[in-house]
Amino acid sequence: MAADDKPFESVWTRPRRQREQLSREQIVAEAVRLLDIEGLEALSMRRLGTRLGAGATSLYRHVANKDELIELVVDEVYGELTVPEPGDPANWRATIESCAYSVRAMVLRHPWVAVVLGQVGLAYLGPNVIRLSERMLAVVEGAGFAVEESDRVMSTVLAYVIGMATSEAAYLSMLARSGRTEQELMESLQPSAEEAMRDHPRVRESQSAMRGRDPEQLREANFDYGLQRMLDGLAVRLEHLATG
Repeated sequence: MAADDKPFESVWTRPRRQREQLSREQIVAEAVRLLDIEGLEALSMRRLGTRLGAGATSLYRHVANKDELIELVVDEVYGELTVPEPGDPANWRATIESCAYSVRAMVLRHPWVAVVLGQVGLAYLGPNVIRLSERMLAVVEGAGFAVEESDRVMSTVLAYVIGMATSEAAYLSMLARSGRTEQELMESLQPSAEEAMRDHPRVRESQSAMRGRDPEQLREANFDYGLQRMLDGLAVRLEHLATG
């Protein structure tokens, strides 16, 4: 068989094994727990098998390799997302906003997911990812976008949400390793920050305006600002499409 004819391998393209003592669902659930506690670098088939009280061979009956396991865990956490059923097309903005916040919350619960989204390949065949995509596309098309443009709208919104949430998750992971609260970290950095900004009045004024605000609320406000400006742009685009 020529290299070009070799089928693309994915966990979603192979039939599932039935009536095994160790199920795929058990494997995936334990893998997510391991990733949440110890991060991506701790995930291996051997380590996972040990946590499940089974040899790695038992896992290989369900997943061919670690890449396939990543496909499964990504789809699993996508199953946590809440995407309302398409309703009144006029409510498209509120629906997309709700979905965006759900994606952000998922990434913050599972910081490792942002690292692997670029390598999942055919994870888009996963049932939860497809369910999310179907509902989002229905909302965007119902708002007035054509089919081809709807996919671009969805991709653009998700790119913003995942990009912002990835930076936020990395910051929170660093914070957890430090053993400090956000407020404690900010206070400890204050003297150095003031010295660094001494000759930069605009930066100093900007930081002064945020001083004393709750860090968690500030992070959410920053996320929401960008999301709302993106939705503003989509609303303008819809008006342009409506007027031809």
